[in-house]
Amino acid sequence: MTAAAHLRTLLQPGEPIVRAPGAYDSLSARLIEQAGFPAIYMTGFGATASRLGLPDIGLLTQTEMTEHARNMVRATTAPIIADADTGYGGPSNIDRTVQEYIQAGVAAIHLEDQVAPKRCGQMTGIQLMGAVESERRLKAALSARGGSELIVIARTDALGATGREDAITRAKRYQDAGADLVFVDGIKTRADIEYVAENVPGPKVASLVDGTDAASLGAAELEQMGFSIVLYALTALFSAVTSARTTLALLHDEQIIPASPNGITYADYSKIIDLEFHQELDASFGA
Repeated sequence: MTAAAHLRTLLQPGEPIVRAPGAYDSLSARLIEQAGFPAIYMTGFGATASRLGLPDIGLLTQTEMTEHARNMVRATTAPIIADADTGYGGPSNIDRTVQEYIQAGVAAIHLEDQVAPKRCGQMTGIQLMGAVESERRLKAALSARGGSELIVIARTDALGATGREDAITRAKRYQDAGADLVFVDGIKTRADIEYVAENVPGPKVASLVDGTDAASLGAAELEQMGFSIVLYALTALFSAVTSARTTLALLHDEQIIPASPNGITYADYSKIIDLEFHQELDASFGA
């Protein structure tokens, strides 16, 4: 079964909401899978942070993003939902983007309706393509997947740019165009997510960002509202940055590695990265 087919089974009616924390690299993808989550979200915000140490403003190219996706697919078995930004150009670029992600082995991609330079959905200053152009670009992606099982998610960033009504109108338009799921991004409050739930029927995605009012929503609540997937896009990244910054500050000030009751050992880390498997390979086939 392909990763896309697996994710499709998880999205069948009656199945629990799919919880997918954001992975910023292959190691964090492994940790998400080992924690027991059914799917992994390859966040463009996290990819930009880990590869460039810069903000999510469209700085990574299509080849960088698809390489990032391939590495995550190699490192895990859980289906990966990948950020495909705006498709990286015109219809031919969108076609190539879809083909590259299919070859990378991801289960799903989402395409957004911003103009370049794109921005993280939580930022201000977002500008949108026209709804008709966005719909045509979505149809290009749906055509490009052909007979593959890749799941195509249509994301709109209208909530923060042009308001709730436009976000709902665009989400419904993308559903009518054939998107498998729709995703209204930029949600910060419970009121916003409740509005989306009440006004957008069918399969849809929620994204919760740490520190917002909406982040207090539980998966069970979102499932009752009719959401099929919930993305925790930045939780792992923010947790890693918090821990690293705290530890490095202590190391700088105290000039000794700080003790941590919750820290991992070299042996613990070796299990995470499956060192034993490679040692056994070397023992069996090495010089």
